[in-house]
Amino acid sequence: MAETDSLLSAEEAAERLGISRATLYSYVSRGLIRAVEGVDDPRRRLYDAHDVDRMRHRKSVGRRPRDVAATTLDWGFPVLCSGISLIDHGRLHYRGREAVKWAGHASLEDTARLLWSCGDVDPFDGEGRAEPFWDSGLLKQATQLPLTERCQILLPFVSVGRATAWQRGNRTLWSGGAALLRAIAGAAVGAMPDDRPVHEHLAAVWDLDVAATDVVRRALVLLADHELNASAFAVRVVASTGASLGACLNAGLSALSGPLHGGTTSLAVRLLEECDGDAEAVVESRLRRGERIPGFGHPLYPEGDPRAAALLPLLPENADQAALIDVMAEATGKPPNVDFALASICRAFDLPPESGHVLFAVGRTVGWIAHALEQYGEGRLIRPRARYSGPPPES
Repeated sequence: MAETDSLLSAEEAAERLGISRATLYSYVSRGLIRAVEGVDDPRRRLYDAHDVDRMRHRKSVGRRPRDVAATTLDWGFPVLCSGISLIDHGRLHYRGREAVKWAGHASLEDTARLLWSCGDVDPFDGEGRAEPFWDSGLLKQATQLPLTERCQILLPFVSVGRATAWQRGNRTLWSGGAALLRAIAGAAVGAMPDDRPVHEHLAAVWDLDVAATDVVRRALVLLADHELNASAFAVRVVASTGASLGACLNAGLSALSGPLHGGTTSLAVRLLEECDGDAEAVVESRLRRGERIPGFGHPLYPEGDPRAAALLPLLPENADQAALIDVMAEATGKPPNVDFALASICRAFDLPPESGHVLFAVGRTVGWIAHALEQYGEGRLIRPRARYSGPPPES
C-alpha cells in the first residue's frame, strides 16, 4: 500500500487506472496527476489518489459529448471559465492568493476589491458609503421573515441594485456592488446599513468582543467565494441576460435558501444541539436510520475542508464538539467542513440561531457580485441544451 491514504505508488496508480506505467508518467508530465517524492526514499515517486480517481472517472465517462455533459453539473468537469477562485489539491485560492493566508489579515472589503479586480480604486469610499435605503417601519416588518426573504424584500429599495448592467463597464458597477454588500449585511441582521467594515457592523449587532469579531472577519473572508457552486452558477445565468446586480443577488439568495446549499449550516447547528453529552449515540442512531450527517466531508476536499481547519482552532474548547469530530472520524472518516465550523461559531459566541446562515450569505455576496461582473464581461447568454427524456414526439 501507499505511504498515506492520499498517495499511491506507481503500481497502485497504474492498476487503479488500468493503464501502463508509461501512460501514467505521461499523465504526470501533462499535469493531469500530481506526483511527489517519497518520504523515506526521494527517488521513489508517489501519486495523488484524488487525481487518479478523477482520471478514472473521466475514463469511465468516455469521450461522448452526451455522457460528458451528463456529469458536468454533478461535481463533474468544469463548465465555465473563471479567474475568481480555484480549488486545487485541498486548497482554496482567490485570484492566486491562498484564501486561508489571505483571511489572516484581510477584511471582506479587501476581498471584494481583490475579487472584483478593482485595482487601486476603493468602491467602499465615497459613493459606496451606506445610505438609509429603507425606513424603520419596513425594516421592522422584514425582520419577521426568514433571512432569504428578508434580504429579497429590502434589496429592491437599493436603487443602484436595480440599474441595468447591460453594456455597462464593470468599473461603473463597483460602487453599486459596495452599496449592495452593505445593504445585504444590514438586512441580514435586521439593521440599517453601516459605513463600518462589515465584520465590525455584524459584531456590533451581536455584541462581540475583539477575539470573536476577528473570527467573524475570517469566516466572512473564507466564505466569499467557492468556485462554481450552485448559487454562483445561478448568479451567472441571470447575469448572462444582462440583468441588474440586484437581480443577480436575488438569484444567489434563492439558491442559498435550499437545505443542500446554505441551509446545511442550520442543520449542523441542530446536530450540535442534539449531540450534547452523547455524540456517539446520536451518530450511531442517524447512521442506523440511513440519515445524512451534516457538517462533515466535502467532495472537493477529500483530506478535509481548509476553511474549517482554519476556523475551528480559533474557538474556545468544547468537549461535546470535539467528541463529535472524533466519533465522525472513527465512524465515517469524514472531517468537519465549513458548515460545522459556522455552527460551532454560533454556539461558541451564543449568536442568534440563523447567524451561521447570515455569515454565509453576507460573505458569499462578494463572490456573487464577482461572478456577475465576470459574466457581464463575457457578453453572451448561458443557454445549455437539454437531453430529452419524455414521451416520443407524435408522428
